[in-house]
Amino acid sequence: MAGDSPATVGTVVIGAGQAGLATAYHLAQRDQDFVVVEAADRVGTSWRQRWDSLQLFTPAGFTRLPGLPFPADPDEYPGKDAVAHYLETYARHFALPVELESPVTDVRREGERFLVTAGGRSWRAGNVVLASGAHHAPYVPAMAEELDPGIVQLHSRDYRRPGQLPAGPVLVVGAGNSGAEIALDVARDPAVRRQVSLAGRDVGVTPRLGRRTFPLFQRLGRFGAVLAWRALRSGADPLGRVRPANLAAAGVERLPRVAGVRDGLPLLDDGRTVPAATVVWCTGLRPHYGWLRLDALDGAGRLRHRGGVVPGAPGLYAVGLPYQRSITSHLVGGVGADARAVVDRLVARRR
Repeated sequence: MAGDSPATVGTVVIGAGQAGLATAYHLAQRDQDFVVVEAADRVGTSWRQRWDSLQLFTPAGFTRLPGLPFPADPDEYPGKDAVAHYLETYARHFALPVELESPVTDVRREGERFLVTAGGRSWRAGNVVLASGAHHAPYVPAMAEELDPGIVQLHSRDYRRPGQLPAGPVLVVGAGNSGAEIALDVARDPAVRRQVSLAGRDVGVTPRLGRRTFPLFQRLGRFGAVLAWRALRSGADPLGRVRPANLAAAGVERLPRVAGVRDGLPLLDDGRTVPAATVVWCTGLRPHYGWLRLDALDGAGRLRHRGGVVPGAPGLYAVGLPYQRSITSHLVGGVGADARAVVDRLVARRR
């Protein structure tokens, strides 16, 4: 309760998604004293809040955390609710100490330990593992404020299904995975026929991650992660499950990048304006570590780390960041290896 003296624990894991649960599993396997703090009222909430039709682009056979297979046909591509249920089952199966409804509000150094405040409670810990991912705050470009007020606007984080959109043409801005999947979802809506346009650069495609390719991506390890990170820094975000052919077959119109606004309408790179009743901004999420009172971020607000170990901050670690140690580091099926490596470092430091 608020006002109580801080509890003492070996490690605080922040976030009970796939990264936090994989970390918790390996901490438990090493008989470590730890607690997992989670902002939501249920494990898996961040998955439940995604759009209804969302599916993974990795099959169930490679969508597993350490110690518990995913309960589906190995070749099936699970939906978001199935993933949420799996994570909740995982936490319960291993009796992991998850504190729900405990959003982190402060992490700071206190002598040789950390003081973590979450959900009105505090813990003193020798280690903190940041496992809440790298994407927290929706990003919408400033030009959105210049659009005609009659145009309905929403970010991809708030999109659930086509039925929440008004009738009329829909412009999806951002041609990465979220943009492609949402554009396809709206275009396939059997209830209302809409003109759907997808604006953004052609970002290419990744190989389909199946029985042969997923292990290969994992074996690329750090080398592959460096290449992938460089690609992302250059602006690329290759498509996974949805391919350009799927978009074309559904009648989605591909447009160049949105460069601004003219007369209240989205303005494309080529000088055309796009009439739209709805604009869905699939422009990504940015990191937000406003509660981290430590010198651990770069100029862009991203966490500085080397394979999940934060330099200059002994005892501070991360799991689940994109391309942290391999191309699959942020995926359900890839995060377990990273969690084990980080826990190995954590345990070695405590000896």
